[in-house]
Amino acid sequence: EVKLVESGGGLVQAGGSLRLSCAASGFFFDDYAIGWFRQAPGKEREGVSCISKSGDITYYADSVKGRFTISSDNAKNTVYLQMNSLKPEDTAVYYCVLSPAQCPIAVVTTNFITSWGQGTPVTVSS
Repeated sequence: EVKLVESGGGLVQAGGSLRLSCAASGFFFDDYAIGWFRQAPGKEREGVSCISKSGDITYYADSVKGRFTISSDNAKNTVYLQMNSLKPEDTAVYYCVLSPAQCPIAVVTTNFITSWGQGTPVTVSS
C-alpha cells in the first residue's frame, strides 16, 4: 500500500517561510515523480512542483518559481518543499502526490497522479 504522509504546514505571516515534508513508502515503480499539488478555497487543484526519482529534474509552477524549492532524500524516502517569501495567495491545502509519469508531465494535470497524501494546510496571513 502506497503511503504519502505530509507534515510541516501551518500559519505564517506574509514574507515568512515553511518547509513541507512528505514521507513516501510502499511503491515500486521503476521510474516516478513525487510532487505537490495545492488547492485553495473555491479553486481547482494546481500542480505546484515535482522532482524526478533521480532528483535531476525539477519543475515549478510560474506562481512559485524563485520562491519554492523541492528536494529529496532518497535514503529517507522523503521529499521536501521549502517555501520562502510566502504570499497570502499561497494559502491552500498542500498535497503530496506520486506519479509513474515523469516530472514535469506528472503535475500538469491530476490525471497522472496515482496516489495522494492526506493534505497539510498552509495559511499565509497578510
